[in-house]
Amino acid sequence: MRTCSVDALRATPRLAAAALSLAASLTAHAAPAAPPASAASVAERKELYEGKCGGCHSVDANRIGPLHRGVVGRKVGSVKDFNYSPALKSLGGVWTPERLDAWLTNPQAVAPGTAMFFMVDDASQRAAIIAYLKSVSP
Repeated sequence: MRTCSVDALRATPRLAAAALSLAASLTAHAAPAAPPASAASVAERKELYEGKCGGCHSVDANRIGPLHRGVVGRKVGSVKDFNYSPALKSLGGVWTPERLDAWLTNPQAVAPGTAMFFMVDDASQRAAIIAYLKSVSP
């Protein structure tokens, strides 16, 4: 089998065009690489959180739902000045990433009778939201 050198490609414009076309096609169909944990990904996680959760929650203020700053590691139902449902008041325990994942998957399965019915079906979105919540928790 003959190898193709840069000089050979320069000498054969049609071959060079075909090689570039093939390279572009392979690049276009390649699976995207996982993004690094960067300022951009933090901003994307925050945007996802605000888009999915921001209608009822805020990081720093109680709304329809309790504030989320410090939620990871916090005792369930413990935000001052928030009126929790009886289901959450009696749940007990601590919000861990695993428990938040179960909660976002189906809050009614975790605490039947809770006021929250919103679910995040996409596991990667749940993971991104939880990563954001961890970033705003001690």
